[in-house]
Amino acid sequence: MGNQRIEWKKATTLTLVFLAIWWMPVDSARFQQGITGALNLTKWYAREHVVFCLLPAFFIAGAIASLINQGSVMKYLGAKAKRTAAYGVASISGTILAVCSCTVLPLFAGIHRMGAGLGPATTFLYAGPAISVLAIVMSTKVLGVELGLARGIAAVIFSIVIGSLMATLFRKSESDRSATQAQLPPTDDTRPTHHSATLIALLVLLLILANWAPSDHPFFASIFSIKWWGVATCGAGLALTLAAWFGASKARLGISAAVVIAAAVAAPDQPLIAFSCALGALVWITAGQPDQLGDWWRQTWSFTKQVTPLLLGGVFIAGLLLGTPESEGWIPSEWVASLVGGDGTLPILGAALAGSLMYFATLTEIPIVEGLQSAGMSPGAALALLLAGPALSLPNMLVIRSVIGTTKTLTYVALVVAFSTLAGCLAAPIL
Repeated sequence: MGNQRIEWKKATTLTLVFLAIWWMPVDSARFQQGITGALNLTKWYAREHVVFCLLPAFFIAGAIASLINQGSVMKYLGAKAKRTAAYGVASISGTILAVCSCTVLPLFAGIHRMGAGLGPATTFLYAGPAISVLAIVMSTKVLGVELGLARGIAAVIFSIVIGSLMATLFRKSESDRSATQAQLPPTDDTRPTHHSATLIALLVLLLILANWAPSDHPFFASIFSIKWWGVATCGAGLALTLAAWFGASKARLGISAAVVIAAAVAAPDQPLIAFSCALGALVWITAGQPDQLGDWWRQTWSFTKQVTPLLLGGVFIAGLLLGTPESEGWIPSEWVASLVGGDGTLPILGAALAGSLMYFATLTEIPIVEGLQSAGMSPGAALALLLAGPALSLPNMLVIRSVIGTTKTLTYVALVVAFSTLAGCLAAPIL
């Protein structure tokens, strides 16, 4: 009976695909424009975000999964950890990480794989892209003090509330998961904690600096002006750490350093070249090595295989349906504008739903909201989009599903949309 049901599903899927191809409007200008826009968006994402954002994030996630003792993760972020400490650490992390909804995914998958409870893990998942200090400052400057402060306060509160609700709603499955993890044999890792902590801290700082955006604010602008020197310093510190504490081949480290320096000197205006060489060197240094170095690469590659296809596919679909800032998608932009325009609960809900599907690179939600406000979007709808947009996107949902399953993913999405809508409705009268 089960096999027959599976065969019927396959037959239905094949029939629907055939009918979609049969009626495909290939001569339609909008159809062709949507495909072109989707390809352009995917190309832009690959160029702007994969090397500087995703690949370092994969190495961080791999380091968390291979170098951090599982007992430590469960002690501070597990289902039985002190709630104040667990949710506090998870929510505050967003003030440090200025990452988009996709870059945070490998880090979320890493801490979840290592035993973090569903509540703290989803708090981190929401907080990572939503509570960036730079995003709050830019929102305040461009969109006004009231909207910027409302975004910051609501994001911190909602990250904790959403995480707590996820833990409560799925406490049975989380209890079973915790019991299973408790039965695992303890790891025999005797490496001092500060070794692994230093390596991960250097990787996180490198990720932050490599993605530091230009700004009109003097402090942020000063950091941007020296960010590549900071990246180089982090890279040098990482090499020394690998040599001194992790037994990495000094010959490979020396050759790698020479190649990266040569690339930086030969193309000083193209940091992508030197950065790519450094990432390739890190693969060469870790892949196939014994003990923790090799395990670090295996975990990194595991996250890369899991996340990358879903992200690129999700970005393509998002571009296909919603278009890009330069071109229309299959769904007319007028429909989106009418959905989020005006006052009332429905436009605010529409803004939260639209934000949950659209992909926003770090800080790009601010000029988009500014443009929508000039076209008639209410402050309440703007706040809802600012709360849902950076935390969710179509590619983001696909990856979350692969980590925690369909039911939990849909629940998380529903909670983000619901609380974003609630915040917009409550704040609308005073904004």
